[in-house]
Amino acid sequence: MNVDNCPKCGRLYVKNIMDLCQPCIKELENQYAICAEYLRKNRGTNIQELSDATEIPIKEITRFIREGRISIANAPNMMLPCEVCGTLIREGHMCDSCRSRLSKELNRAAAETAAANEPKSGNKSAYRAVDKFRN
Repeated sequence: MNVDNCPKCGRLYVKNIMDLCQPCIKELENQYAICAEYLRKNRGTNIQELSDATEIPIKEITRFIREGRISIANAPNMMLPCEVCGTLIREGHMCDSCRSRLSKELNRAAAETAAANEPKSGNKSAYRAVDKFRN
């Protein structure tokens, strides 16, 4: 059997797709139902208001949004935090600023790696080895 400790409560449980024990899954489902009900009655709410009103952490609400269980398409004020800096965004995992910075850093790292792997001019050791075999 594949068992582990629940990351939320520490109980021993049989591993499953949710990576939580059954009592924590039940609690999570209850939290989702509370959020969904509140959003049905208060369509103009934002994530902070939802968290304050339901006493459900923003982290869990964000999880529901990322899983597609809560749709922000019809909720104009609902935004989730960028996973890097926390700026509120409507889609994806990162804001434009963090995405741009990451892209620049990746391009710079790729250029540095390519430059480090290029043969140096003036390095004739490969030619010397060939010359030795010719004689």
